[in-house]
Amino acid sequence: MKTIAESVVAFNKSLSFTGVLPKGINLLNPFKNNPAILKISEEFYGKYYNDTKPRRMILGINPGRHGAGVTGIPFSDTKRLKEFCGINITQFSSHELSSVFIYDMIMACGGVRKFYNKFYINSICPLGFTSSGTTGTREKNYNYYDSPALYKAMYPFIVKSIRRQIAFGFSSEVCYCMGMGTNYKFFMKINENEKLFNEIIPLEHPRFIMQYRLKKKDEYIKKYLEALKLH
Repeated sequence: MKTIAESVVAFNKSLSFTGVLPKGINLLNPFKNNPAILKISEEFYGKYYNDTKPRRMILGINPGRHGAGVTGIPFSDTKRLKEFCGINITQFSSHELSSVFIYDMIMACGGVRKFYNKFYINSICPLGFTSSGTTGTREKNYNYYDSPALYKAMYPFIVKSIRRQIAFGFSSEVCYCMGMGTNYKFFMKINENEKLFNEIIPLEHPRFIMQYRLKKKDEYIKKYLEALKLH
C-alpha cells in the first residue's frame, strides 16, 4: 500500500491540464515550471506524510505566484519551511502572507508534526492561474472562479483532482474550505453536484485575515483551532 507521501508526490508529478483556457489566462503549474520544486515536495511530504493514516482535508482556492506557485507546498514560503519544517531552500526565496497566519496557527495547536499528522492542505484547483490583464505587461493572480469561462473549463479537472486525493485515504466526512465568500459558494456548488464530502466547513481565508483583520489574528487562530477541533 502506498504511503500518503508517495501518493501526493505522484499526484503532483502528474498534474497537467490539456484543455483550452480563456484568452489572457495563463496556467501556473509549479511542478512543471521549476524542477527543484518536485524535490522540495518530496522532502516535505516524505517528512510529514510517510504513513497511511487518514487525515482531513483543508482546501484553499488555487496556487498563487508567491505561495504554492513558488514552493509547491500550499500556504507555505521558504522562510517558514526553513524555520518550522527544517527544509532549507537555497535556490530561491519567497514570502507569502497567508503562510504567516497558517504557521502561527499550526504552532498554536502544538507544532507541525501534530498538525500534519491530522490534516492535509491543498487547493480546490491544484493548478494556479495568472492574468496578463488588458495591457499584457503585468501578471497577477487569478482564481478558478473569476470568470465563468475558466470555471467551466476547469470544472472536470477540479472534480477529478479532489476525487483522486480523497482516494489517498483522506476523510470524505468533512472538508474545510479556506474562504468564507466566493470560494465557499463555488465549492458548495461543486459538492452539491458531485457529493464529494458529507460536510464542508468554511474558514476565513488567511490572506483576508492578514490584510484586513491583522489586529484580531489571535481571535482567528482560536476560531481555526475550534473549527479543526485542535483546542
